[in-house]
Amino acid sequence: MTAGVRTYTPTRAELRAVARALRKRVGQGDWVPVESHRKGPPDDRLLQTMADPFRSVDDVLDRLGEAEAYLRQRSDRRSVFLTVYTEMTATVKRGIESGTFESPAWVRDYLVAFAERYRTALLGAERGELATIPPAWRLAFQASASGETLFLQDALLGVNAHINHDLAYSLCDVGIDPDRRAKHRDHDRINDVLRQLVDVVQRAMADIYDAGGYAHADEWLASVDETVTYVGLSEARSLAWRNAVLIVDTRWPPVERFVDWRIRAISTGVGYLLLTPSVDPAVLRTLRHLERETLPLTSLEATFRQRVGDVKLDIE
Repeated sequence: MTAGVRTYTPTRAELRAVARALRKRVGQGDWVPVESHRKGPPDDRLLQTMADPFRSVDDVLDRLGEAEAYLRQRSDRRSVFLTVYTEMTATVKRGIESGTFESPAWVRDYLVAFAERYRTALLGAERGELATIPPAWRLAFQASASGETLFLQDALLGVNAHINHDLAYSLCDVGIDPDRRAKHRDHDRINDVLRQLVDVVQRAMADIYDAGGYAHADEWLASVDETVTYVGLSEARSLAWRNAVLIVDTRWPPVERFVDWRIRAISTGVGYLLLTPSVDPAVLRTLRHLERETLPLTSLEATFRQRVGDVKLDIE
């Protein structure tokens, strides 16, 4: 199975993301602001937790869970994405154990390779090594430190960076051959979990905002569906696979540079779109105030876990 016309042809969503990234690049002289998100020295405990490469899916779950709880305890909004990501990994692990996947050993390696991309981005951010951090992750980390984003934006900025940037490279790391068609089917099963989790995140947001006194949170969340849809989980999954196919099947430097550019531009452009949703600014200010004043990260985590339990995520 080799790269075909569909692999090269951009979708409308991809073109829109590239256009947004290019406009921001022209306006700022770089893909994203260059300052570090950190306002103090690196956190030794976080560095120690993430220092070594992941060895297994259990190791991924243990250390991501430890980092999520630690960051949440410190009111560090980087924990928001980790709350979603650890649940995704745990759900896929249950799928492996129940015989859902055609290539379970490959799926285990896939999860570890995927988590490695996040681990190295987080380490680079904590150390202030800006040149080592993909632009989409730099944007996500800086936004979470700014105090100007909403929980939903924090979650989706991480989802965007991990899917639109990291996934294609993770697929190359773990390999898509032999039995490529079977691996592709398993790839789609894994990402279906993420689609369900984004729905759970939106419902959890409505729960906690309503509990905090914003009576029409569900209506507001419906208004950002266009942005969430535009993140294009189905498109992003497809694009990640197509980019991996291009890299694996061509092994030609000009094509590899094109793929690198496409991944960088789309993941950065989608990040900017998530930061500027087409929502009434007054509503955004109200929700930001509500989060800062009354909604600790523990509320989000508890509500999200409850919602996950109610939904009972499936892998088909």
